[in-house]
Amino acid sequence: MKLLFNRVFDGADEMYAVAEKTLNETVKELGESAPIGIPNTAFFLASHLAYLNKKITTVGELKAAFPEVKAWLPHEQRLADVFKSGFGTVLAAEVIEACKYAKAKGADPYNPNNAEVRPYWGHMSDAEVRELGVPLVTGDIPGFVVIIGPAPSDEEAAELIKGYQSRAIFVFLIGGIIDQARRMNLNMGFPVRVVPVGPEIWSVAHIISLVNRAAMIFGAVQPGDRHEFDHYTFNRIRAFVNAFAPVPDIVVGCGGGAIAMGFPVVTNDVKDMWAVPKSLIIQQDTKNFIETSLEARDIKIKITKVDIPVAYSTAFEGEIIRRNDMHCDIDGSRMPCFEWVRTLPDTAVEDHKIEVFGPDIDKVEAGGKIAMSYIVEVSGKKMQSDFEPVFERKIHAFINQAEGIMHTGQRDLIRVRVGKAAFAAGFRAKHFGEILYAKIKSEYDAVVDKCQVKVYLGFPGTPEHAKLEGLKKEVNQVYTKRDERLKSLTDESVEVFYNCILCQSFSPSHVCIVTPERLGLCGAVSWLDAKATNELDPNGPCQIVTKERVVDDNMGIWEDVNEVVQRDSHGALQQVTLYSIMQDPMTSCGCFECICGIEPSSQGVVIVNREHTGKTPVGMTFSELAASTGGGVQTPGFMGHGKQFISSKKFMKAEGGPARIVWMPKALKDLVGERLNRSARELYNVEDFTSKIADETVCEEDLDALLAFLNEKQHPVLQLEPLL
Repeated sequence: MKLLFNRVFDGADEMYAVAEKTLNETVKELGESAPIGIPNTAFFLASHLAYLNKKITTVGELKAAFPEVKAWLPHEQRLADVFKSGFGTVLAAEVIEACKYAKAKGADPYNPNNAEVRPYWGHMSDAEVRELGVPLVTGDIPGFVVIIGPAPSDEEAAELIKGYQSRAIFVFLIGGIIDQARRMNLNMGFPVRVVPVGPEIWSVAHIISLVNRAAMIFGAVQPGDRHEFDHYTFNRIRAFVNAFAPVPDIVVGCGGGAIAMGFPVVTNDVKDMWAVPKSLIIQQDTKNFIETSLEARDIKIKITKVDIPVAYSTAFEGEIIRRNDMHCDIDGSRMPCFEWVRTLPDTAVEDHKIEVFGPDIDKVEAGGKIAMSYIVEVSGKKMQSDFEPVFERKIHAFINQAEGIMHTGQRDLIRVRVGKAAFAAGFRAKHFGEILYAKIKSEYDAVVDKCQVKVYLGFPGTPEHAKLEGLKKEVNQVYTKRDERLKSLTDESVEVFYNCILCQSFSPSHVCIVTPERLGLCGAVSWLDAKATNELDPNGPCQIVTKERVVDDNMGIWEDVNEVVQRDSHGALQQVTLYSIMQDPMTSCGCFECICGIEPSSQGVVIVNREHTGKTPVGMTFSELAASTGGGVQTPGFMGHGKQFISSKKFMKAEGGPARIVWMPKALKDLVGERLNRSARELYNVEDFTSKIADETVCEEDLDALLAFLNEKQHPVLQLEPLL
């Protein structure tokens, strides 16, 4: 019999031995000057940065820091030493993984053949970490599980993974359970929140890297402050581990680190294993792993009953339905398709009435197309017409949460694909109605008393198709009226703004001030969204902010706004300017869609979105730029923001507005181009402004090429006063 403490120490020693051997081999093969090569991160080796305050960039630096890893492996029979050895095990694992990336010389060691479906994930980028911000704070991801396998059977492995998915838990897989998931044909990848991290236990380093980067990105925890890292992970990251028997010592060593971070371990192994209340939990019936784990982390799952024949969860929002896996395609760019929410009198709505007009999707040949639209009709004493577009924007997420269904776009430019597996399970047109009814009634119950849904379908050349074309003309008139209404919503025309403190669960001092012309930096909360949120929950995360005592309307400073910022940041902030990047800019939590920063040569700003992985003219990637802000601190010269704020007339108004934009990725420029051109025309009488903005096809880090382009295009920034 071996004591649990000794199992942790022996496991830590085993991981250290593998790390030492791997490091020596790497030094011999590559030399000490070889770069480590971890891609798409500004945090180097995140655990070395977090715990040792070391910025490791080369094999030599890794070798120089290695003795400190050894110092993290004490063998005294004290709980503090067990926890420290657990962290040392994680550091040793990161050494092994770092060497793997160094040897790959810029390639992806977990996907060397660049397969479309990655066999393993390995390192997760900073952009992927930031993608988790919004769903974590909204509760769409209530927690994380790390499953170390294999499970007793392939069927049980699939059942466990799907069980967590159905509860929206983000799933990381390590070891043999990945092969089991493949044999059961489970869809895996970061977008569907089931990540096959790696085949060996030391790939756990990538999960701990993600956790530690979350602490630095969202919590502004400083490198080297182990106490704050422990506090952040223990209180703000709701994660846990499932480890199937037999659990080897090296996994027990990693478990010591997990428990020290606040992540309980649930296992069915009873050999040389002792239960520790709320930390190491023995559950011999593996069918009860899920409930035991959720209870251990006090995770309460709110499940909305949706009467459809496929699984329904936020975990399926990122699912891609490829052409070969598609039963039918609903393409609003080629057919009359739309989604419309409208308010009717109470007597005109029959609650939970779902009607389907036209041929159902079982009349579509496999791989074929059909037009489809749906009208959601609601009534309620507190319902307002301003809430209709808010509901419509949520339809994208509502539909996507059905397994095997893919939805993109909004309004009359939607695209929906029904997968073959979903169709075979019995998914039909009426189930779109069931989804919309269930979600709108559950999420907006404070204002919606009754809801009914009408689903229209039609093939080209049929009366049903002609009916859809007529309805589309009608709904486009409604969209036009709404757009005119939204244009009239300016910061000056409304009596109040709103705050949003939803992200404070991860970024305690961050406060968003949401105005009609400045949406939340996550891109998910507009002024109308905040208004609706406040109406739905007056004591919730969005509160009314008065704007009666103006200090400087050009900078965007109000005394009453500052009072709210001071109060809700718990004194961390004293003042915020809504229209400036240079003086007291609004804070960022870390989950912003874009970041802009000053480019000194042109005295303009570059903007880069989270999806772009290349360099920018300031010599940094999105991850590196984003590391300069976030965590609820003000960073003059840098600003996180939503994509749609770029075209706002209030964007950097104090510094000259959108005319300061000199570079952004082409994909982002294409996305915001129409609105940005319209704003530039109205503000500066400049036509086709986006053609004057450089992108990666013009230059990346070449400042001479950037300046030559700006001069050639006579960019308006050249006429503005210098920023610096």
